Amino acid sequence: MLFNSLDFAIFLPLVFILYWFVFKKTGLQNLLIFAASYFFYGWWDWRFLSLILFSTIIDFSIGIALRKEEKKKRRLLFLWLSIIVNLGFLGFFKYYNFFLDNFISAFSIFGMELSASSLNIVLPVGISFYTFQTLSYTIDVYKGKLEPCTDFIAFGAFVSFFPQLVAGPIERATNLLPQFYKKRSFNYSLAVDGLRQILWGLFKKVVIADNCAEYANLIFNNADNYSGSTLLLGAFFFTFQIYGDFSGYSDIAIGTSRLFGFNLMRNFSFPYFSRDIAEFWRRWHISLSTWFRDYLYIPLGGSKGGTPMKIRNTFIIFLVSGFWHGANWTFIAWGALNALYFLPLLLSGKNRQNLGMVAEGKIFPNPREIFHMSSTFLLTVLAWVFFRASSIDKALTYLKEIFSTSLFTVPEEFPMVIISLILLFVVVEWLQREQQHALENLERNHLIKKPLRWGFYIGIILIIFTFGGSQQEFIYFQF
Repeated sequence: MLFNSLDFAIFLPLVFILYWFVFKKTGLQNLLIFAASYFFYGWWDWRFLSLILFSTIIDFSIGIALRKEEKKKRRLLFLWLSIIVNLGFLGFFKYYNFFLDNFISAFSIFGMELSASSLNIVLPVGISFYTFQTLSYTIDVYKGKLEPCTDFIAFGAFVSFFPQLVAGPIERATNLLPQFYKKRSFNYSLAVDGLRQILWGLFKKVVIADNCAEYANLIFNNADNYSGSTLLLGAFFFTFQIYGDFSGYSDIAIGTSRLFGFNLMRNFSFPYFSRDIAEFWRRWHISLSTWFRDYLYIPLGGSKGGTPMKIRNTFIIFLVSGFWHGANWTFIAWGALNALYFLPLLLSGKNRQNLGMVAEGKIFPNPREIFHMSSTFLLTVLAWVFFRASSIDKALTYLKEIFSTSLFTVPEEFPMVIISLILLFVVVEWLQREQQHALENLERNHLIKKPLRWGFYIGIILIIFTFGGSQQEFIYFQF
């Protein structure tokens, strides 16, 4: 079920009414969320509900076992059981054919022809997200950071929580799970802010991402027919497509959660205003980057060791992050390129020099900040070419043409309406960059009176209905 669909527009109000007016007790509300989440996911393909249920049962049982077990070796055994089962399912559904094809290709280099049949595997939507979410639970229980859950319905609701089930944010059990134990009261201010965030998320997805997708697809799929200037424009379109698509989903997920009295972690913090790649990765897909930091990078030694260890750990974290996104060498190349971007900052000790928001408290950035933001944005745009391309060869050919003399020609495609909407989008996000989301706290701005504020909201709704692109699935559903 897509957030930007009529189905969800009917589903959400019904669940909301039942949640607050019928199922008023915490246990019943959790049961409703559990059932509604399975219905939400089953709307896509009911067959994979068994996979979520099995993962839920395994990790719930292991949590109980860890609670009772005191011997270190047996506790470690339970932890590895959870890791192997969860990553085993993820590896099979997402990477089986990738490893098989590359295994066969590796032997063919030495003149050995192997034959094996690829499987027609359907990738379950959201498997990468809920797998990492349940793993955070067992790891934190093992480390003693979290008490094991003894309420199966609450745990099941945590694993399958429909707002963030299929594309995050990847919630930590320490943050989200305890919220299912507490009595929740309707908070009008929280709900109104949630609706604002949903509205901006829909604008990002329907107006920015879906419109950019049409031109990004057109240009990338016909790259041989376009000049370097058009290919660069196509890369820009994909850059805004993936940001509008993924951060738009996160906004809708976080806003929807607030309607039910839940607070999810922030997943994007205006990443395209970053002044270096390290800052970009602190602001992009925060739930995933911090997951890898806490559960992989720090256990590997982080940046505390010598230079070889710093380099090794940096490449591991970025390569794994790239591979998490999909079973294609293009994602690994994308991760490796970002590691190369990041490495000079790490080795020079400048990877944490831009912790605050750019031009904080000011309307305009200074020339130095403009230069750093522009160069970081351009590096990000070029890296996204590998993410979007179907193969490394095509990505390299695409980049080669960008850097040819045809870069200085007039683009064959230049949709003024879409570019104007992107500019509007950037201006609003820039003005609100110190907020949690672009429509937060508008009522506190004494320059924006109530009629103007409501006119702005209505304007966004009209733009969504007038300029909304053809419905596209969320990009991160495939991950």
